[in-house]
Amino acid sequence: MSEKGKAKIDNVNIKEETAVLVGLITQDQTEEQTKEYLAELEFLALTDGVKTLKTFVQKMAHPDNKTYVGKGKLEEIKDFCEARGVDLVLVDDEISPSQLRNMEEVLKKKVLDRAMLILDIFANRARTVQAKTQVELAQLQYMLPRLKGMWSHLERQRGGAGTRGGAGEKEIETDRRIASKKITSLKEKLKEIDKQNVVRRKNRGEMIRVALVGYTNVGKSTIMNLLAKENVFAENKLFATLDTTVRKVTFNAVPFLLSDTVGFIRKLPHHLVESFKSTLDEAIEADILLHVVDISHPAFEDQMKVVTEILKELHLEEKPVVVIFNKMDLYEKTRFDEFLPAEIKTGLLNELQETWMARTHQNCIFISATQNRNTADLRQLLFQKVKQLYLERYPYKAGYFQTYNDYEGQGEMGENSADSTS
Repeated sequence: MSEKGKAKIDNVNIKEETAVLVGLITQDQTEEQTKEYLAELEFLALTDGVKTLKTFVQKMAHPDNKTYVGKGKLEEIKDFCEARGVDLVLVDDEISPSQLRNMEEVLKKKVLDRAMLILDIFANRARTVQAKTQVELAQLQYMLPRLKGMWSHLERQRGGAGTRGGAGEKEIETDRRIASKKITSLKEKLKEIDKQNVVRRKNRGEMIRVALVGYTNVGKSTIMNLLAKENVFAENKLFATLDTTVRKVTFNAVPFLLSDTVGFIRKLPHHLVESFKSTLDEAIEADILLHVVDISHPAFEDQMKVVTEILKELHLEEKPVVVIFNKMDLYEKTRFDEFLPAEIKTGLLNELQETWMARTHQNCIFISATQNRNTADLRQLLFQKVKQLYLERYPYKAGYFQTYNDYEGQGEMGENSADSTS
């Protein structure tokens, strides 16, 4: 699906897939939140090569148990899809197997919820054996309870004597057994990969580990490139990085391992978090977490909460965290009028920084990775944090590191070198 908007076969353009988005304003989700989530869903669709033609929103106390939206809204969606030849209907929430079947039966279109769309993106982004295995496991776990809908066409063909528990039902049970066996096999495969990763991490010796974490598309890979002087893939799309990347970085002869991890997102299904826990092992075993935030995003505080909640789910809330507020150039561009006096602008920026310095207990920094703005201070802060941990954990190295005190405060510190890619 994701390559159809761009792919060519035998010099013939393949038609770009189109979609409509469907979301709800409920007692648990405000209109403003719904608009924000649907904008993110549209970005997810774009990342997967799908063009959005229209967004449908309905206000309900809670989703309809049978069809997610009401019957009238469903007919409205159906009419539009038929008139415009829409390929997909994308639902912003995770829907039940019965809701999926009922919606597809009425709309006569393929329906994907947010989780299924994310899984499709993951499937196209996975490059390593580990990531591909995790994606396949998550897909099978998600599809297992939804197999019935795939055989509904056979169930409708039943009739006459001796057709109870007919072909459709038998096919469902066969597929369930195959899927269950495959899930067990994939879990075993991931255990083996995890064992190999544990050995690899042990071979790294007494080194401090630092992991970049954060919401998707906040600039983690760009910061990775900046600090490690490497060419890690980065682009303005959701989940640009799926496979964990690890690099050895050296500041003033103080080495540490820096890892870039998969980005988090709202409404991420629990089973997806479970499947990717091994990908997040670099964060789990890290000594310092660098929580990267896109401060230019209108809902950056909500995104921070999402990351914090997932870190709690992974039992990482006690780890030392440095918050990196990235994209300050975009923040100023979107928040400040170009004719705003410089002194007022400076005052507002100082107030912003003082507020977050207090909230994070001085463990934050404001930068623009693409503009290389305040990045020397980021290196210095990271250098101090890493050196302090070395002195606490490996005091016999204290004399060696103190030899390099004269170099502290320089803008470009030491050398960076590649270590490994997981």
